Amino acid sequence: MSERAEVSVRQWLENYAAGKYDASDCMTQIDAGWYDWFCKDKSLAGKTRKLASKVKRIAKSKKINLDTMYVWFKNNCPMDGSLYDDFRFADRTSGDVVYTITPASGHNAERGIASVWGRENEFADPLVEGTWADVLKFFEV
Repeated sequence: MSERAEVSVRQWLENYAAGKYDASDCMTQIDAGWYDWFCKDKSLAGKTRKLASKVKRIAKSKKINLDTMYVWFKNNCPMDGSLYDDFRFADRTSGDVVYTITPASGHNAERGIASVWGRENEFADPLVEGTWADVLKFFEV
């Protein structure tokens, strides 16, 4: 298992601030939390920088436990749209995803819509969808 499963959100934020995830090589980006991607490997470091600002905002929420959760990233390739990224907060002990956050969907039917899916309703429907501001409001940050 990759180191990312062992790194708390708090440690991830510290590592990011210290520049640990700045390098564009694949192993550094896997350590940063990339699990699956369809984009070019060299694109991951830029995506990490872009998503890090969003992770930092959400991490301020009382819904995110900085010590018992970890964050990981996925680049998705829908059959009906274009590539898009999401990030997930998961429980460090079980590995179960608690929240999946999509800043902007690439699916044609939901293009550009931000959403949060979560364990609160067993991922049956989005907990919130709309704009990035709606996501931040859900997390009260």
